[in-house]
Amino acid sequence: MAPGLPVPGLTLAKQKARFNKQGLHGRRGKVTMPPMQDADTSSASIDAALLAHLQTWQGRTETRGDVLTAAPVSGLSATLDRNDAPPQNGTALPPLWHWLYFLPQPRQSEIGPDGHPRRGGFLPPVPLPRRMWAGGRLRWETGNPMQVGQTLQRTSTIQSVKHKAGRTGDLVFVQVEHQFRNAQGLALTEEHDIVYRAAAQPGDPIPAPTPAPQDAAWRRTIVPDDVLLFRYSALTFNGHRIHYDRKYVTEVEGYPGLIVHGPLIATLLLDLLRREIPGAVVASFDFKAVRPTFDLHPFSVQGRPSPDGRSVELWAQDHEGWLTMQGTATLA
Repeated sequence: MAPGLPVPGLTLAKQKARFNKQGLHGRRGKVTMPPMQDADTSSASIDAALLAHLQTWQGRTETRGDVLTAAPVSGLSATLDRNDAPPQNGTALPPLWHWLYFLPQPRQSEIGPDGHPRRGGFLPPVPLPRRMWAGGRLRWETGNPMQVGQTLQRTSTIQSVKHKAGRTGDLVFVQVEHQFRNAQGLALTEEHDIVYRAAAQPGDPIPAPTPAPQDAAWRRTIVPDDVLLFRYSALTFNGHRIHYDRKYVTEVEGYPGLIVHGPLIATLLLDLLRREIPGAVVASFDFKAVRPTFDLHPFSVQGRPSPDGRSVELWAQDHEGWLTMQGTATLA
């Protein structure tokens, strides 16, 4: 989920018509792919009345439960090419691996044309077509670790819905807070930033890239092939087509290639820290997506511990040396 590039000469209306024409329609149990809906792909401007409606979602809460089973932990360990011991009840959950749980599971008929659940419900129905996991802030209760075998409850709250007019159109920022509790109480507080953007148009200005730092102490090269992206999508039950459907991502959304999941990159950043300091206990992690990463070239995750060893600067860099994600982890 990331900002992308326009399809030269192809308007949004033509993209919708082309996609609808290619959709699969059927009856009596045949697979049906619904056409693009205006609620999912509209580029309507966000006026005061619409923003006020979207802001009625502020304060909404949702509570869900889940069990931290072992199988997803084994799957992500293999996907990250780790040689971990098989997880058992009581195995500490590595930081950010809670994203393997509390997964939305909408019915197939409730999926939108981009592979995401149709809008509305808990999250506000923002009528802008492109969605991006823009970053987040996480605080772990280090005296109460999440462990395999535990039953957890997650309470989610829409904290804010804000609008901004950017150089390429409307932007809507939705901030969600998640609190995770086990039998001992609060274990993790997470603030999750979601950005909704207007559809790309020919002639949109492209933001100037930021050079990545050149003083890394740690570095690992990642090859984001189709299999890696598919495995992570499967582990997180993420149907967003920009991560696995090359025809869709290039011809409908106008990106040059498959997009590497932002949460996967963030997980790789903290995985680099774990590889370099195996016994480290992460107390907090703040991260921000800066630039999309595509599967067309290898990228790298890099890091640099602070002189006092109490924090670590982490970032991802694409094949051209541009910064794509940056974050800071503090250690307990």
